[in-house]
Amino acid sequence: MPAANNISWSTLEVSGLPKATCAVVNCAGQQFMDFTKSWTPGFKQNVQNSRIYTTKALAKAINQSQDKPKVFVLITGVGAYEPSESNKYDESSPTTGLDFFSRLVVDWEKAAQVDPPVRLVVIRSGAVLGRWGGMIKNMFVPFYLGVGGRIGTGKQYLPWIHLNDLTRLIQFAIENDNVKGILNGVAPQVITNEEFTKSFASALGRPALFPVPEAILNFLLNEERAMIMTKGQYVVPKRVMEYGFKYEYPEIDQACKEFSHLWPKQDPVKKTTL
Repeated sequence: MPAANNISWSTLEVSGLPKATCAVVNCAGQQFMDFTKSWTPGFKQNVQNSRIYTTKALAKAINQSQDKPKVFVLITGVGAYEPSESNKYDESSPTTGLDFFSRLVVDWEKAAQVDPPVRLVVIRSGAVLGRWGGMIKNMFVPFYLGVGGRIGTGKQYLPWIHLNDLTRLIQFAIENDNVKGILNGVAPQVITNEEFTKSFASALGRPALFPVPEAILNFLLNEERAMIMTKGQYVVPKRVMEYGFKYEYPEIDQACKEFSHLWPKQDPVKKTTL
């Protein structure tokens, strides 16, 4: 977006990366859980293009740069792994490309073709949990009013990561020259949707007695999109742990207590709104 210290995609194409760029991080992408948008072929195309073409544009700019950055960090998703109640996935697990989101991630990551010596780090993020965005933003009000509940049976796995840990993992990938390849950007604690629901409701001091039937979500959101909420994957951050990354919020109860506040609060050290 236009701003004093920003560049546009067209400027990137013409002028390339700013001089002395040390790292490039791509978090771009149309929010596919924007419930104001219908799941039409046009919207699905925007979901794809906003990820694949931005990644290609950045990879091209990196490869054409004379003063190359040392690392390209791409944030994708655990949708790379097929939803399952029995399979367990780490970074070495194959992707199938059988459903829309798995196909999207496969094409998305293929677009990140950067030449040595630039390191490529792909962080496959789980659901990012923070007070003012993503999943929590959509469900905070109903849970605060005491009308929240599990989704479907609640038995589906919910790969997750606290927003602070995702940003710290990005920084970790930039600053450590030995980090490269696929990283599962998820917390080490594997939970189900039902376990998350109980933890979040408890942190808010509210009941969670109103489950959302899977059929309702399939009808309202389209089954292909609703599967992000109704299906899940058991994903572990094996390589992240092997690299020695330390989580600030490794457990869901601790994370839910941090973002269960009604009003914004300030970090006393960083002076930023969480």
